[in-house]
Amino acid sequence: MFVLHKETKLEDLGNGVTRRILAHAGHLMAVEVNFATGAVGPLHSHPHEQLTTVLSGEFEFTIGDETQVVRAGDTLYKQPNIVHGCVCLQAGTLLDTFTPMRKDFLG
Repeated sequence: MFVLHKETKLEDLGNGVTRRILAHAGHLMAVEVNFATGAVGPLHSHPHEQLTTVLSGEFEFTIGDETQVVRAGDTLYKQPNIVHGCVCLQAGTLLDTFTPMRKDFLG
C-alpha cells in the first residue's frame, strides 16, 4: 500500500491543531499532527499503545506523572490507558503511531 501525502485529507481540529491520517490497516495506524506555537494537546487517555516521534518543533509533554521538553528526533512511548498530553512550545509536527488503529479517527 502507498499513501501519498498530497492525497490525504488535512483535518482542522481547532485551536492551532491539524491532523492528517496517513496509512492504516489491520492493527496499525500512522497519523501526522501539526501544532501552532501555544497549541495544546489536552490530557487524555485511550486503550491504544502509542509511539510519538517529534518531526519538528518543541513540545512539553506529560506522560503519567512525568513531564519533559522534547524536540525533533525524540520519540515517546505511551502505554494503554496512561494519561498524556502536550503544550507546543515551538510550532511543529508529530508522527503518532497507534496499535490497534484508532477507528474513532476514521469517523
